[in-house]
Amino acid sequence: MAKSYFSTVFEQTADQVWGVIREFGDDFWWTSEPVETIVEEGKSGDTVGAIRHVRGAGLDFRQRLLALSDRERFFTYEFCNPNARPVHNMEMTLRVTPIIDGSRAFVEWWATFDCDPSEYDHWTAFYMQAFARWLEPLRAVLQG
Repeated sequence: MAKSYFSTVFEQTADQVWGVIREFGDDFWWTSEPVETIVEEGKSGDTVGAIRHVRGAGLDFRQRLLALSDRERFFTYEFCNPNARPVHNMEMTLRVTPIIDGSRAFVEWWATFDCDPSEYDHWTAFYMQAFARWLEPLRAVLQG
């Protein structure tokens, strides 16, 4: 199983960062592109098992929330339908941890997945760079 990982530090507190990202159904913090996220079956975006459907900016995918913890400030999710990329059994986790020294936040985003062994380096680098890119709009949101 492959693992792709990215971490960074935010100048805001962990509670401030978590307050923006914890709602699985929100679509505004991880992209600057116009997308629409709909949580299916009338569920809230913080209900484990909820499915979000993301459309717009060339995207059209569905993801299921597998776990969410306010206490530990993380959520884990998976793709519902086959991933458009040649990776399988992908689960992604986003976690926010307080940095006590300076009241900042340590943010981690990782994915585990299966892929052809010859593609391991490519896909682990691809998702690491994607996680970094997807966190930049969050910085802008938090800075006002």
